[in-house]
Amino acid sequence: MSSFNMSRRQTLRFISRVTIASLIVPWMTACGFRLRGQVNYNFSSIHINGTRVPALANEMKNILSNVNDLRVVENSRDAEVILEFTDVVDDKEVLSLTSGGRAREYSLTQSVSFRLYDKTGEDWIPPDTIMIERTFLYDDSERLAREIQEQEISREIQRDTAQQIMRYLQRARRPQ
Repeated sequence: MSSFNMSRRQTLRFISRVTIASLIVPWMTACGFRLRGQVNYNFSSIHINGTRVPALANEMKNILSNVNDLRVVENSRDAEVILEFTDVVDDKEVLSLTSGGRAREYSLTQSVSFRLYDKTGEDWIPPDTIMIERTFLYDDSERLAREIQEQEISREIQRDTAQQIMRYLQRARRPQ
């Protein structure tokens, strides 16, 4: 009798899983979800001019060097396109104060201006700007932990900026 119950329990569990999956999959595709696939770019080699933001340039180089059929080159003469960071502004602003007048909440903002162009100077992506903002709480009693948190948030902003620029690069087209 117990083996019958176990078998029935397993069958019910299987049916419930199939039912849930059959409901979730159409919902996910209806909302636009799709798995990341192979990304194609309309250029075969890229040079990253990141003298103003070496950390972001390195992040971009690391990401792009893992893309199949795309070469990241050190010399702009060898590249089909050049990604140039024209301006970077990092800002830290106090959002709220404690009753004693000390900062309690901060906002970290990074604004990165960039463009993608070819050897002839024609824009594949005209000059554009990405701005990322994050907020965090600050407590004087946990100063070291908050400083570490601020550094981690800055790195997160950097990664987020790099991912957004990657999306721009995927849409880049040769000028007409």
